[in-house]
Amino acid sequence: MGLIYSYDIYVPPRNVGKLLTRMAELAPPTPHVPPIEITLPGGDRLLLPFTSRFKSEPVDCSTADTFELDTAIMFDVDDALHEYAQRNPREPAVDGRIQIGYIYATIRFESPLHPGYASVDCCAATSDMSRLFACSPNIRKTFTDLTAAADGVCCLFDTGDGGPEEVCWLNGETTREMVSGPRFPDRRALAAAF
Repeated sequence: MGLIYSYDIYVPPRNVGKLLTRMAELAPPTPHVPPIEITLPGGDRLLLPFTSRFKSEPVDCSTADTFELDTAIMFDVDDALHEYAQRNPREPAVDGRIQIGYIYATIRFESPLHPGYASVDCCAATSDMSRLFACSPNIRKTFTDLTAAADGVCCLFDTGDGGPEEVCWLNGETTREMVSGPRFPDRRALAAAF
């Protein structure tokens, strides 16, 4: 099994739609799939340029705890992204931004870290993409900007191997602190800071 790195965003449950709408704004300008209609808890409906389990049928999440999206978003090119694009030519750059492949988003309306918040875990589809998640400053910035735009409280970078996560964004500020470090000795200490 390959590397499974992700950026995990924590938002108030009422802001999930706001976060997904902002993600949709980062989608390629000419989507390769028909849009999908999502009904969120509370009845709000979104039309997103993504799929769910590679299907475009409507998804009713009004009574669900979790759902999954297959997303494609564009990132501003930096050195790491430029090098990746040279090795993996796929989509052409558009306005200085490139798409790197599918990012699988798992939306939990009650996160395991803090039940008062929803989480959107954005997972790289391949090991190469995971490595890119780790080294691209613009990918990190995109996920922290998404957190801020959705009035999120926390963004974690997770290597998915059981090791400590890195806190990238917390309560309105960018940071680089490890969960298991002095400020956050464990996940409970991090959740208490929300």
